[in-house]
Amino acid sequence: MKKPHFFLLFLLLFLLLSATAFAKSPASPDPTGPDHIPGQPLKLAAKSWLLYDNTSHQVLLEENGNQRIEPASMTKLMTAYLALAAIREHRISPDDRITPSAQAAHTEHGEPRMFLSGNKPVTVDELLNGLIVASASDAAHALAEAIAGNETAFAEQMNKQARQLQLADTHFVNASGQADPMQYSSAHDLALLTAALIRDFPESLPRFARRDIEYKGIKLYNRNRLLWSDSNVDGMMSSHSDDSGYSMVASTSRNNHRLIAVVLGAANDNLRNSESQRLMNYGYQDFELFNFYKPSETISRVRIWKGTESEVKIGLREGLTLTLPQGQRELLKASIETQQPLVAPISEGQQLGLLKLTLDGKPYMELPLVAVEPIALVNIFSRGIQSIRMMFIR
Repeated sequence: MKKPHFFLLFLLLFLLLSATAFAKSPASPDPTGPDHIPGQPLKLAAKSWLLYDNTSHQVLLEENGNQRIEPASMTKLMTAYLALAAIREHRISPDDRITPSAQAAHTEHGEPRMFLSGNKPVTVDELLNGLIVASASDAAHALAEAIAGNETAFAEQMNKQARQLQLADTHFVNASGQADPMQYSSAHDLALLTAALIRDFPESLPRFARRDIEYKGIKLYNRNRLLWSDSNVDGMMSSHSDDSGYSMVASTSRNNHRLIAVVLGAANDNLRNSESQRLMNYGYQDFELFNFYKPSETISRVRIWKGTESEVKIGLREGLTLTLPQGQRELLKASIETQQPLVAPISEGQQLGLLKLTLDGKPYMELPLVAVEPIALVNIFSRGIQSIRMMFIR
């Protein structure tokens, strides 16, 4: 009779030890989960970094954001921009067969490539895959030749586009990112360039999100390892050089809220990936997105003189979407200033005042208020009467 009691005691002890072991075993890391104390300043193991909110068009966080660095393979973001622009403008077609020169097919030792053969045709679409997915330098050279004739002329186009995008700390010498003292960029400019790519060529995002391609029977893999660990990441480019270290521009979208993380100068590949992930997680966990006004939505009505209407509707031409630190929504205050007296005629879109925002009592932002609708002049008799009335309100 004692044996069954002994067996039950042994079984109970086994279950208790098993439960303790499972409780102490570490959980698998969640790439989208919290990895910091909310509200605490963020420190990253990188030379410079920046977090850009592509939905509200705000820089949320940065460290040495305007510091110039060697962009290395991230140069190919501009190469991709110009190639996609050339396709849209029908200067080249994805189906065009390009015959790269032997010089274009050549790459330095260690450079990523898609193994082009000099004087053997390849389609523009294949070159785009090689450039964007595999970060192939030979694809960058071949596209530069196809679009501008030679790489020097292509670099001129790159710099012209950089000026148009207001990239103040960026200059290009070649299409692939080969080291050159006159080729540089910054975290701030790389974020703006990425935002321009997404804005102007949204149809290209699935290509940036591809994990691999195959060319001539060779499988080539995307070097953005976050594409494997976080399903919300859909681009954009990573790089490495002896001078600038390991760097990455990453794009992610959660619930229609897109962030762009730029991490430059990490010590190794693992740090580049983990610090980029931390930066994006921080953005989603410590900030909130608010849609305050739609474009041209009426915010207020203002008295107008000598018009066919007594009031004019005013609003914001681009609307207002803001990303604020968690818990600070109630600290945001708004006031309206208009140019008085307002006199017709008023054209639609004409600036009539300012929307002034303060956050926690400190100036935060000023935005132009514009007329949402046009207001015409009344007849000459009515204008005369209103002119007399205006004399008594000044």
